[in-house]
Amino acid sequence: MGNRTFTMIKPEAVRAGIHTDILKMITDNGFRIVALRMHHLSRNDAMRFYAVHKEKPFYEPLVEYISSGPIIAAILEAENAVEAYRCLVGATDPKEAAEGTIRAKFGINQRQNAVHASDSDDNARIEWEQHFVESDIML
Repeated sequence: MGNRTFTMIKPEAVRAGIHTDILKMITDNGFRIVALRMHHLSRNDAMRFYAVHKEKPFYEPLVEYISSGPIIAAILEAENAVEAYRCLVGATDPKEAAEGTIRAKFGINQRQNAVHASDSDDNARIEWEQHFVESDIML
């Protein structure tokens, strides 16, 4: 397993001002932030980011939502980072997420669930490369 993963704090969490609480929860749980960037995804960037879901019925609403306001992209480092972060994040639907997880604490619904979490080492790299260049990443 790799030692890095990608996360994105979603627009509703940034708008609500809870992104700092989420970042604190991440670092308090042993993750080191090695790259961090706040920016607004264009529609084209959102389409590229979620291209894997292009044929699914939720693709268009997801693209609209994720490009509706600023996001915070981050590369996180920890032992078994992808698996460990997905445990910290919890289930996609905040109602099903375990108590104490990011989504249980900060999520609103299945789409507005506070954060994105990469599902594999390969996808983590693909996703962070859409937001960062190598020189942005701390060693």
